[in-house]
Amino acid sequence: MPNDQSREKTAAVIGSGFGGLAAAIRLQSAGISTVLYEARDKPGGRAYVYHDDGYTFDAGPTVVTAPHTLEELFELTDRKLEDYIELIEVGPMYRLIWSDGDRFDYVRDADKMLEQIRQRSESDAIGYQKFFKYSEKVFAKGYTDLVDRPFLRFSDMLKVTPDLMKLRAERSVYNTVSKYVKDEHLRQAMSFHSLLVGGNPFQTSSIYTLIHFLERQWGVFFPRGGTHALVRALVKLFEELGGEIRLNTPVKQAVLTENNTHEITDDKGDVQTFDAVVSNADIHHTYKHIYGANKVAKKRAKKLEKMDWSMSLFVLHFGTDIEYKDVAHHTILFGPRYKELLDEIFKGAKLPEDFSLYLHVPTVTDSSLAPEGCSAGYVLAPVPHLGRADVDWDSMAEQYADKIIKALEVELPELSKHIVTRRHFTPTMFESELVAYKGSAFSVAPKLTQSAYFRPHNKDRKIPGLYFVGAGTHPGAGLPGVINSAKATVRLVVSDLIQH
Repeated sequence: MPNDQSREKTAAVIGSGFGGLAAAIRLQSAGISTVLYEARDKPGGRAYVYHDDGYTFDAGPTVVTAPHTLEELFELTDRKLEDYIELIEVGPMYRLIWSDGDRFDYVRDADKMLEQIRQRSESDAIGYQKFFKYSEKVFAKGYTDLVDRPFLRFSDMLKVTPDLMKLRAERSVYNTVSKYVKDEHLRQAMSFHSLLVGGNPFQTSSIYTLIHFLERQWGVFFPRGGTHALVRALVKLFEELGGEIRLNTPVKQAVLTENNTHEITDDKGDVQTFDAVVSNADIHHTYKHIYGANKVAKKRAKKLEKMDWSMSLFVLHFGTDIEYKDVAHHTILFGPRYKELLDEIFKGAKLPEDFSLYLHVPTVTDSSLAPEGCSAGYVLAPVPHLGRADVDWDSMAEQYADKIIKALEVELPELSKHIVTRRHFTPTMFESELVAYKGSAFSVAPKLTQSAYFRPHNKDRKIPGLYFVGAGTHPGAGLPGVINSAKATVRLVVSDLIQH
C-alpha cells in the first residue's frame, strides 16, 4: 500500500508531564504530526503551578539534574535551551539537618565534600572516595548504557545481568553505602536520594547510587521563574515545531481499530484517529480506564495491581511575609528515626507519628517567585500510599500541615507567625487530580524486581501502536528518568512508523 506509506504519520500523547512533553517534542521533531492531550487547565502534569497572592508555587519536581537531557530536546531542531530558559546552578546541592542538631552540606565540590567527611571520620573519608568510585562505575553501566534503552525482551535483560551482578545490584542503596562509610548520619546522607524517585533506600537497588556521580558530574539546577517556566519553554518549543496541545481535554477512552490505528475519544465526545499513542498518564489508569475495553489491557491492569507501588507525599506550599535568606535552596530534615520510619512509610498500615521532610525555598535562588521581602516555600513529607494506609486526609490535612510547620521552625524561625498564604496537596489529591493509582507519587516502586525488563515496558507488545513514557515505565521516576523514557520510547515509535 504505497499510499499509506506516503501519508503523514500521526501520534497522540496523553498527559503533558515532562515525559509527555519530551515525547511530543521528539515525535514532532521526527516529522510525526503530534497532538498532546492534557486533562488539566495547565500543562506539566505533576509539574503544575499555583499562583496565590503574588507567590508562585511549583507543584512538581524542584531538582533539575542532567540538564543535557533537556538540551538534547532543543538540539534536535538546532535550537538552544538557553534561548528559552535559564538554568541556575544551586549550591549546596542539599543541606542535611538531623533532629540532634547535626548538619551537613552536600556540595558539588569534591574537596569541600571530603573535608566535611574528614572532620567526622578519617576512615569514612577514605570510604567515601571508594564509594564515589563505585558510584561512577554504576553510572557508566546503569545510566550511560541502560537509561535510554528499552527492555522489551528478556534477552535484553540477560545481556546486562552479568554487569549488574558484578556491581551487586541486588544489594540495597543503604547496604551498599554502609559497606563504605560507618557514621550513621553519613549513611543517611548518601542513601536518601532514592526517596527523590520514590524508592525506599533499604529496598531500592544499589544501581540508584549512580545519582551521586550524576549530581557531581552535572550539578543541581533550578529554572529561573520556577519549574513551570521550564514546562512553558518545552510547550513553546513543541508548538513552534507545529505540534498541538489541547488543555482541559481529558482522554475518555482509546480503542484499537481493526487496522491497528487508535481512536481517541476526549471528554467532549470528539473522536480522532492516530497511528500511535504514547501515554504519559498513570500507567494503571491507561490500561484500566483509557484502554479498559481491551482484553489485553484488562490483564495488564490486574498485573499492575499486584506490583509494589511507591509511597505517596503530603505537600505543603507556604508564602511568608518575611524573607528567609540564610537557608539552603534544598534542605532535608531527618526525623529522629530513619529505617523504622521508612519501614512504616513503605510497609506500614497507618500514618507514622513522626516524619522526615524535604524543604525547598526557591526564593533563595529566584526572588521573583514571591512579593518583595517575602519567601515562598514548599515542603513535602513521604507518607504511605492510599492502598496501604487508610487515612482520612480531608479531615486531618490542616492539622498535619501545622505539625510540619512547627517542625520547620528549627530552620525557619517563627515560621507559623509569618505564613500569609498556604495550600496543601494530599495523597487523595494525587489520586483524584492526577489519577495516580493508590495516590502513589512516583508510580511503580523502583525495586530491582521491578526495574528494566521487569518494569512495565516502553512499548506494549500485544497492543500495536501503544507506548509509554514517564515514571511507570523504564527507566523510572525523576526528571532525567522520565525525559530518558521519552528518548527510549520515541526511538521505538519512529522505528515502527517511519522506518518499517
